[in-house]
Amino acid sequence: MILAKKKKVKVGAKARKVLKEFGAGTLKTSAGKKVTNQKQAFAIAMSEQRRAKKKHKKKK
Repeated sequence: MILAKKKKVKVGAKARKVLKEFGAGTLKTSAGKKVTNQKQAFAIAMSEQRRAKKKHKKKK
């Protein structure tokens, strides 16, 4: 039986900051509501990390 390996995700500084906000209970959605789901917080973190990476590439 072959088991699929889980894909490892590197968490950058921006994503780490967002996840800390979630842990402190200060992370909010774009609508202004408090984020209560950890998966939603992770999705926000990955989105912001992608946005930061794209912005960094434009500067070069």
